[in-house]
Amino acid sequence: MAEKKIKMTAKGLAKLKEQLEYQQNVRRKEVAEKLKEARSQGDLSENAEYDAAKDEQAIMEGEIADLKRKIELAEIVSEEDLSTDEIGVGSVVTLKDIEFDDTMRLQIVGSTEADPDKNKISEDSPLGTAAIGKKVGDIINVEAPDGIIRFEVLEISKRDSDDE
Repeated sequence: MAEKKIKMTAKGLAKLKEQLEYQQNVRRKEVAEKLKEARSQGDLSENAEYDAAKDEQAIMEGEIADLKRKIELAEIVSEEDLSTDEIGVGSVVTLKDIEFDDTMRLQIVGSTEADPDKNKISEDSPLGTAAIGKKVGDIINVEAPDGIIRFEVLEISKRDSDDE
């Protein structure tokens, strides 16, 4: 069974490739040096530093494998493919919280690019899932622990929030 493609922007893919490059070319050397150092301390059966370095190596190799998988499954969403008529992955949207009359601008991104501090929310988040396919003027209902939060779609654009 084929794995589901992971939607992301070209910037998101470039970031993953950069992380992979760093893990493979910098972190691997650092961890190998830690292992070498720990081995030089003698008896490995009671060497906590050696055990810690082996654990770190296993975690790092898992991260490398995960990055490779994400890169392999990447499906680039280009700005040219984006619509300003309907919300999709990559869309920058302005939403109005109906209850509090507050507006917010955020970008819907693939799960690997989500960064709430930069107003980038995952398509898989409750708001992202509810927003996909909506048009300007539509009301988005998002289930939250305190009940339903309602947003009105005010604007849909292609401009990446990093470019502002």
